[in-house]
Amino acid sequence: MAHAIAHRKLNRTSAHRKAMFANMAASLIQHEQIVTTLPKAKELKPIMDKLVTLAKKGDLASRRRAIAQVRSKDAVAKLFEVFGERYKDRNGGYTRVLKAGFRHGDNAPVAVIELVDRDEEAKGKEDRARHEAELEAMEDYE
Repeated sequence: MAHAIAHRKLNRTSAHRKAMFANMAASLIQHEQIVTTLPKAKELKPIMDKLVTLAKKGDLASRRRAIAQVRSKDAVAKLFEVFGERYKDRNGGYTRVLKAGFRHGDNAPVAVIELVDRDEEAKGKEDRARHEAELEAMEDYE
C-alpha cells in the first residue's frame, strides 16, 4: 500500500530538489511568471503559496523562514514588500498553473506558473535593464 506519499521525487535527490525549488521560487518572485515542466510547476505552487502567506504575516520570524527556504535576500525583500501588500486581502490561491503544450526535443508537458494579479512589466525587467546598461557601456567605450 502506498500511504503517506506526498510529493513527486522528480528523479532528483532531496538536496537537489530543495535547491531547485529554492531557485525556481526566487525566479518566480523576480519575474512573476516562469515556464517549466508541468510536474515541477504543480510542485512549486504550494511552496510559493506558503511563501506569500509568510509575506502577508510580515514579522521577523516569517522573513527568516522565507530566507531559509528561498536563499535569496533580494527575492525575499520583494516578496515581503510587494507581494505582502498586493495579496493582503486575498485568502490563498496566489499562483496559477497554465498548461502550455509540449516541449520540442523530449515532448515533456510544459506549463506556465504565474502569480495571480501579476505585474506585466516585471517579466524580463532586470534583463532589459542589464542589456541597456551593457549597450551604454559599449557606447562609452567606443
